Amino acid sequence: MKKIIIESLIEVYDSVVDLGAEDQALFQHARDATNASHSPYSSFAVGAALRLDNGQIILGSNQENASFPAGICAERVALSAASSLHPNSKVLAVAVSARSNGAWVQKATPPCGVCRQSIKEYEYRGNHPIEILFPGTDGKILKVKSIEALLPLSFNADNLLKR
Repeated sequence: MKKIIIESLIEVYDSVVDLGAEDQALFQHARDATNASHSPYSSFAVGAALRLDNGQIILGSNQENASFPAGICAERVALSAASSLHPNSKVLAVAVSARSNGAWVQKATPPCGVCRQSIKEYEYRGNHPIEILFPGTDGKILKVKSIEALLPLSFNADNLLKR
């Protein structure tokens, strides 16, 4: 038997103001996107903002449905919109923000597993890493340079190809 250690590098910023100007703006767009959330069942409003290589910012918000699990997460809303509106553009970064019962979440709130896999697909399609910013605990902001930090040993189209 052999053991493998997998490590992830996560940058921790004390607050949004410690981010660079571009990331601060992206995170603010994600916060603003929470206002479009349809989350009457969970009261957990999530917003996502994508920065594309063409300079566009694409927003998404979670959309719940009484017929669980028919809702869709903010990250996947934004990724789908980017793919539809700008099919030849690469996603460079995504910022995620969340409110619970109207208050900004004070616990680490990374993308869920399905969103991680979806972000992986867009990294694969664009052949480019996607930076991810999300709330950390007590107002901190966490940043990873690629979904690989949150989803090691991920599944992608290469797994489907017969060799």
